[in-house]
Amino acid sequence: MSEISILPVIMAGGSGTRLWPLSRALYPKQFLVLEGNQSLFQQAHLRLQALAADDIAVSKPCIVGNEEHRFLVLDQLRELKGEPSSLLLEPAGRNTAPAVTLAALQATADGSDPILVVTPA
Repeated sequence: MSEISILPVIMAGGSGTRLWPLSRALYPKQFLVLEGNQSLFQQAHLRLQALAADDIAVSKPCIVGNEEHRFLVLDQLRELKGEPSSLLLEPAGRNTAPAVTLAALQATADGSDPILVVTPA
């Protein structure tokens, strides 16, 4: 049996309006710690990495997010000793379908064909 290759895709966009006053445009809900010691974004990363098994290879995640949050993404991954395989930054939010399309195009750019596991942060 061959090994399954998974590319996690974390959708980390969002404007920070739904949990106001906790979240703001420059610090949206996915980067907040609501329970425990990790943000929602960090919890998503850890859940995806936990998919690894003897026959399942989990790559570094592809992160799709807002250009304004690039440093939050990288800082929060660094706290977990992680790094992205790619960081796709949108100049403006365009919702889920375009973000997943960008991730899929990035994942197959080198000719590989991984299984994408897409999750919101």
